[in-house]
Amino acid sequence: MEKQSHTEMESILPESHSYIKLLTINRELLVSHICNTHCLVDNLRENDYFSAEDAEIVGACPTQPDKVRKILDLVQSKGEEVSEFFLYVLQQLTDAYVDLVPWLLQIGFSPSKLIQSKAVVNTDPVSSYTQKLRHQLGRDSKFMLCYAQKEELLLEETYTDTIVELVGFDNESLGSLDSLACLLDHSTGVLNEQGETIFVFGDAGVGKSVLLQRLQSLWATGQLDAGLKFFFHFRCRMFSCFKESATLSLQDLLFKHYCYPEQEPKEVFAFLLRFPHTALFTFDGLDELHSDFDLSSVPITSSPWEPAHPLVLLANLLSGTLLKGAAKLLTARTGIEIPRQLLRKKVLLRGFSPSHLRAFAGRMFPERALQERVLEQLEANPNLCSLCAVPLFCWIIFRCFQHFHSPVDSSLQLPAFTVTLTDVFLLLAEVHLNRTQPTSLVQRNTRSQAETYQAHRATLRSLGQVAHCGMEKNLFVFSQEEVQASEVQEGDLQLGFLRAVPELGLEGDQQSYEFFHITLQAFFTAFFLVVDDKVSTPELLRFFQEWAPPGEAAATACSPHLLPFQCLGDSGLAREDAFRNKDHFQFTSLFLCGLLSKSKQKLLRHLAPAAALKRKRKALWAHLFASLRAHMKNLPRVQYEGFKQVQAMPTFIWMLRCIYETQSEKVGQLAARGICANYLKLTYCNAYAADCSALSFVLHHFRKRLALDLDNNSLNDYGVRELQPCFRRLTVIRLSVNQITDSGVKVLYEELTKYKIVTYLGLYNNQITDVGAKYVARILDECKGLTHLKLGKNKITSEGGKCLALAVKNSKSIFEVGMWGNSIGDEGATAFAEALRNHPSLTNLSLAFNGISAAGGKSLAQALRQNASLRIFWLTKNELDDEVAESLAEMLEVNQTLKHLWLIQNQITAKGIAQLAYALQKNTGVMEICVNGNLINPEEAKVFEEEKRIVCF
Repeated sequence: MEKQSHTEMESILPESHSYIKLLTINRELLVSHICNTHCLVDNLRENDYFSAEDAEIVGACPTQPDKVRKILDLVQSKGEEVSEFFLYVLQQLTDAYVDLVPWLLQIGFSPSKLIQSKAVVNTDPVSSYTQKLRHQLGRDSKFMLCYAQKEELLLEETYTDTIVELVGFDNESLGSLDSLACLLDHSTGVLNEQGETIFVFGDAGVGKSVLLQRLQSLWATGQLDAGLKFFFHFRCRMFSCFKESATLSLQDLLFKHYCYPEQEPKEVFAFLLRFPHTALFTFDGLDELHSDFDLSSVPITSSPWEPAHPLVLLANLLSGTLLKGAAKLLTARTGIEIPRQLLRKKVLLRGFSPSHLRAFAGRMFPERALQERVLEQLEANPNLCSLCAVPLFCWIIFRCFQHFHSPVDSSLQLPAFTVTLTDVFLLLAEVHLNRTQPTSLVQRNTRSQAETYQAHRATLRSLGQVAHCGMEKNLFVFSQEEVQASEVQEGDLQLGFLRAVPELGLEGDQQSYEFFHITLQAFFTAFFLVVDDKVSTPELLRFFQEWAPPGEAAATACSPHLLPFQCLGDSGLAREDAFRNKDHFQFTSLFLCGLLSKSKQKLLRHLAPAAALKRKRKALWAHLFASLRAHMKNLPRVQYEGFKQVQAMPTFIWMLRCIYETQSEKVGQLAARGICANYLKLTYCNAYAADCSALSFVLHHFRKRLALDLDNNSLNDYGVRELQPCFRRLTVIRLSVNQITDSGVKVLYEELTKYKIVTYLGLYNNQITDVGAKYVARILDECKGLTHLKLGKNKITSEGGKCLALAVKNSKSIFEVGMWGNSIGDEGATAFAEALRNHPSLTNLSLAFNGISAAGGKSLAQALRQNASLRIFWLTKNELDDEVAESLAEMLEVNQTLKHLWLIQNQITAKGIAQLAYALQKNTGVMEICVNGNLINPEEAKVFEEEKRIVCF
């Protein structure tokens, strides 16, 4: 037998170093492992080692092993140089001869300079297919087609990073990603080693598709992991285009519906099956599949050759049943969840931070003067600026700026008053509609927005009909017949709202279309529902139906009166929020509220009968109130530290957004009246800066003092600015994990010191430096009732630490201070030691993970000898040694009020712990001293087993 494994055969170079003899000795190995003879023959011919006749002789051999034998015979007959070149080809073309790589390393093959000067041409089918994929992905990712139809935005010149955050199963933050390459890193953020899918999620418009496009571009240009030979990109909405009876093999899905290999497709597919880890699959928009698709209930198919419905192939790729080991990256909007057993990583996109926004402005407006002008206008309008945290909306707003600052319309500016999302999309539509308007540098376009919409009434109605038909069916791709049936004209397609679908092969050669973003489809759906006077009340309210529990909404939907709100904290069991995964419905509802607001009457009065608009507005308002009442009634409520706390759900954020779109103070007052609880918890609701505008719109009508918890969202500094109207009511303010910088803290200082009612300020895990720490210190100085201050995991050094410590020293009310994870060092610790001396109220203090060593530790120990208020002291993860332990032991002989001392993960040995244990003999107040993770082994820890208050392990 000629077939042998590498381990079964030892290859030894002959003493004479003859390549001819080497080929003879290893003939069986070469015949067994060379599957591609084309590359060898092509390169031998290219370098004139083989003639055309030699190639014909090889080609005439009936089987692959026979061809290899004939090549070896011919090569060896032509001498040492040809034999050496033969080995050189094997070494250079690793894709084609991957099985021979270990053997070539084993024999230590090193070609001569003569042979290295020879050209090697890679005609391997796998390599050729990789190059074809790179070319196709490079072409497809060159322009940012996610936001526009025409090839006008170069990705390389426009792409700007956003906040990309690794999260746990329950969406708790695990830290930010430094680069897109880290998405595929096997050592970062892995939740489940057996999981196959990297799940990227975020709100509509936050940049999921653009992120994938950037990944494509990086791979196409060789800037992504060199080990990836295949990159397959699919949009999930494509899978909804297949008929229920359609079946495909995995090979057909990849080759016929994505990119077909020009050479040896069977060989390419066999390579992919054998080395699945060389492939990356990206699937964009799981939420755009049919709403009844459930990943956990799809039939299992493990055969790559067995035909199955494309959705079945998708599910089995994500689970790893097909192509286990391949990298799979799936995107979806917030609210979509996939089974945990499929998850490898979870990644949350949070949009633009203020620095990202400035960088994007620099790319969109290269001219410095214009860039500064745009940023100045944004800074002057925090509401507009907060919308820009979502990259899609930012792009729309900047496009409008570009239009207004063009040579034709250079005198115009975006409005300075409050701008809603409906205003932004109306402006976007106006800009696109005016593309057909003749312009000149001399005569400026003076047509009003209302005149523009009136002139294009037929176009808007046709586009709205297409959008509405698709939205009702949960479809986002439209056939040529569907577009023509809605009377969309060829000129309408040139406006940029609809674009041709990139995927080919779904319906033969027939062209298909889609709106350039799902939010635009929602806008046109709402526009159609508003201006078409044949739309009935049930049709109008179709997208609100799932806001309230079944039955209750139906019973009140058409009430002719404005219904009073019931308490937000009323009793009732929390129900599953079936609406949470349908953001396209949510946006449609939002735009309905905006378009039917009274401020839009002037715009719409020429597009629809006034009586019809009034009827729809009345029905929508009544249904909105009924839905709000039902939703609020069913929110869970608990008693928490003297507060009536209610945990709001993401749907509540959508309701606030809809209320804000109305811009009706009466609606805002009614909503505020319904909030009977005095602690509103909105954690993990994926709220953005713009949502703070909606929140303030309601809460500034609230008549009582209120606690507001917005931890773990994406508010940033602009969100803090948008909260200004409601600070006069807030006693508890929790803004942890929100990308807030010193600029946002300055706003807090300016507002909180006006009213001086804040008792709790939570700013954990933001981006606050010493500058912001000084503002917080001033808040503590001036707000005499502040009892809780959370500043952990920021960027505060000794300078900021000293300012805060002085403010703590002067405070008579402060109860708890959290400084975990900063860098105050020994200087900051010494300052806090001064604050501790004889402090009347400070009960809980965390200085964990702050780089405190012996000097700072001993200062703190000395100070505690003169303290009777502190009960819990965290000094975890510092650099405290036995000297500090000795000082703490001496302190414990004096201080009988300290209850819990945490010294976990320091540098204390058994000697230091023994001193602490001895001190406890004279101390009856301490309940526990935790010394886990110090320099003590289990044997040494046995000595302290009798002292239960010493916790070693």
